[in-house]
Amino acid sequence: MKNLIYIFVILLFIIGCSSTNKSISTTNENSTKTSDTIRIANDSLEYEVIIIDGGFNSWLYSHARPRGFYSESYLENRNRIYVNEWNNRARQPLRYNPNLYEMQINYDSNIHYGYEVNYLIYNYFIYFQITYKQQLAGFVPRP
Repeated sequence: MKNLIYIFVILLFIIGCSSTNKSISTTNENSTKTSDTIRIANDSLEYEVIIIDGGFNSWLYSHARPRGFYSESYLENRNRIYVNEWNNRARQPLRYNPNLYEMQINYDSNIHYGYEVNYLIYNYFIYFQITYKQQLAGFVPRP
């Protein structure tokens, strides 16, 4: 499980090489602004997700639907779809841009990550699709 998080962190770090000085650090549902990094951690499940992307924070607060807008099951289902497509693209570097899909994501749908984790991952996928003009599923991404 830790490998999933480290792979996701490295992937997001590579994708978002340009960064600013705004951030959200979220640890077990507590959040504070410090730099352009979002950190999600849960010691009991032994996972950590760090999203580093220059424009994600500002996009999250200006375009994303507010927390509570989507149900947790909706977010989990969409994340499952997005992760599956992401992994398919990561396995085909000759067909898809290997700079965008460098590593696979090990998102286990049997693990309950909680609302905050699913909310941030879902919104990162939406942000990614809009920013990099990608479509990870059969529907057009909208914030």
